[in-house]
Amino acid sequence: MIVQGGKAIYGAALGILMLDARFPRIPGDMGHAGTWPFPVLYRVVRGASPDRVVRHGADGLFEAFLAAGRELVRDGADAITTNCGFLSIFQEPLARQLDVPVATSSLMQVPLVAVTLPPQRTVGIVTVSKESLTAAHLAAAGVATGTPVVGVPADGAFAGTLLDNRPHLDVTAARKEVVEAAMDLKRAVPGLGAVVLECTNMDPYAADVRKATGVPVHSIRTFMAWFHASLEPARFPSA
Repeated sequence: MIVQGGKAIYGAALGILMLDARFPRIPGDMGHAGTWPFPVLYRVVRGASPDRVVRHGADGLFEAFLAAGRELVRDGADAITTNCGFLSIFQEPLARQLDVPVATSSLMQVPLVAVTLPPQRTVGIVTVSKESLTAAHLAAAGVATGTPVVGVPADGAFAGTLLDNRPHLDVTAARKEVVEAAMDLKRAVPGLGAVVLECTNMDPYAADVRKATGVPVHSIRTFMAWFHASLEPARFPSA
């Protein structure tokens, strides 16, 4: 048997571009390697703080993300994602220049989820910062105008820890805030049929959101499970 070379690292098809942060990452968080049932490659984009990416539109950071993405591809990644839903604004230029499949944001699931629902049902978004999630972010992910969006409290345990890059996370308080935001969404949208979690740090609470709202919950983990399955399809024994 002859095998083909050309990579530095094998067995990890998905490359993740990480923000430059030091807040705690618990199991379920995209930045916790134990979250994934398959190996991944990480690359931290230096200078890309949560505050700069979320509150300041990732201004001036595209070239750093592109360079880091190229390094991941050179090392062995067959596809690229990022660990912030707000990086949807880089979807088109990264996909155009990296020469591998790119899926920057959990928000990209919204159009697909919408077409799975009955016509009387609506998909809604829970985000880390409603104030910072602009029409440009949503349009870049293909999200329809008028899609309902709810954010967690700007000064709460969840958003405060992430966006201010604090060293401690009150998991109980964060869980409560994410679930309550989802319930606010359900109360505001009587026909809510599904929730998409924009933030890649919300996955530890997805099961709680599902239980509280009673609707399907989509996250970066569900998105990447689909994305990765195309890179390493399951092999079945011959009939």
